[in-house]
This record gives sequence, C-alpha cells and structure tokens, in this order.
Amino acid sequence: MTDYAKRQRLDGKVALVTGAAQGLGAACAEALAQAGARVLLTDVLEEQGRKTAETIAQGGFTAEFAAQDVTDEDQWQATVQRAVEGLGGLDVLVNNAGIEELNWIHEESLENFQRIQRVNVEGVFLGMKHAARVMGPDGPAGQGGSIVNVSSLGSKIGFAGLASYCASKGAVESITRAGAVEFARLGLGIRVNSVHPGFIRTPMVDRGLEGMVRLGYGEDAQAVEQLLETQFLGGFGEPADVAATVCYLASDAAAHVNGVGLLIDGGARVA
Repeated sequence: MTDYAKRQRLDGKVALVTGAAQGLGAACAEALAQAGARVLLTDVLEEQGRKTAETIAQGGFTAEFAAQDVTDEDQWQATVQRAVEGLGGLDVLVNNAGIEELNWIHEESLENFQRIQRVNVEGVFLGMKHAARVMGPDGPAGQGGSIVNVSSLGSKIGFAGLASYCASKGAVESITRAGAVEFARLGLGIRVNSVHPGFIRTPMVDRGLEGMVRLGYGEDAQAVEQLLETQFLGGFGEPADVAATVCYLASDAAAHVNGVGLLIDGGARVA
C-alpha cells in the first residue's frame, strides 16, 4: 500500500529559499521546514532574514540564514556550497527572490527595466545553473531534486503599469519549461516547475496597490483592492496558499510533475 502521507513529507531533505526574509519566501521556508526539510533562507534583507530563520528555528525546526544577492554569481556559488556543507546537501531550490515597480511603458526607464530583469530573471537562471551542478549525479549532493520557480499571474495576462514585471515573469515561465526538458534529457534527476501567484497578501502586493493608486487605478489603496477583489475567488490569497503548493512540488507527491506552471490566483485568469 502506498504511504501517501510519507510522499508529502520532506524528511531528510535540504531546501534553499531565496527572498525568504518576508512574504512568500518566508512562508515557503516555514512550510518546507514543517514538512521536515532543513532550510537555508537567503535575502538581501539581512536583519529581517535572520529574524525569520530564528522564528522558524524556535518552532523546533532546522532553519539558517545567509545574506545573498541573487544577481551575484559568486554569492550563488557560496550559498549553494553552504547548503551542501552546512546542512548536508541540496534537494530543493525555491527561486522566489523578485522585485516589481509600476510604471507606464512610455515612462519606464531602461535602467529600471533592466534592474527588474536582472533580479527576476538572471537570479532564477543562476539559481537553476548552480543548483543543477550540485543536485545532478556528478555533483556533491548528487540526489537530484526539485526546483520551484516563482513566476506570476503576470506571465499569463497583462497588467497595465506592470510591463517590466510581466516581461520578467514570462521569462521565468519559459526558462522553467526549458529547464524541465533539458534536465530530464541530461538525466540529472531534477524536476523544474513554476508557481504563478495572483494577488497574495504580502508587503510586495501592498506596495503594488500604492503604485496602482499613483497610476490612477483608484483614489486610494482600499478602492483599488475592492476593484481587484471582484476578479478573485474569495478575495486576495494568503502566503500559505502559495507555500502549500511549493511544498507539494518539492515533495515526492509530485514525483511525476515536471515543466508545469501552477496558477494560484483564485480563478482570476478565467474571471
């Protein structure tokens, strides 16, 4: 008889979560730790990241923090090495770190567009690259594993004022599919999937609401939120909704799931 509960557990696995100081990343790190993984949280927000890791550890779970800029390749090498040497391997990578800023296309600066692509796209590419090197059969971890890239509903539908962000998340969706096929063909034993959150109650979304007010979506954040809620099943989602999906993709319950993008948007795309 198949032990389905065991397939959903992550006991003995090591997970790395980027952008984990707050919001979605923090929720994913907590969920993975509760599922049994030893978790390394990273972020550029060092003080907040350390507090998040300490809070998870105080719950009786294994969680450590490392400062990391996901656009820096040397830091990726050092972070992955810390996971392998300090926590005993690397089985799960959650590429969550990302930024957004709202501007009209005709007013967007090239510098800001490039900054968003650098964090949201290059950060994911570097994570996949260095995780694959250690997860594959010839790497120091060598057990294969699961990579979960955090994309967005913005990769599926357009949002006025978010062209730079939508472009970056579309790239994340595409590199996920390419990585899934490539790693399978190379026999690395690494699955690559993506999650596509809609409006989830996080500090980033709260800042996004402020940006929408600036661009004229509504007279204040409450008015914008009420407008957006009409498109969702039960209003805004919570970080736990995304974290639970990430845990599923990281676990053996999703052992035959590869190259998939899961929408977590309350039905917004079909509303």
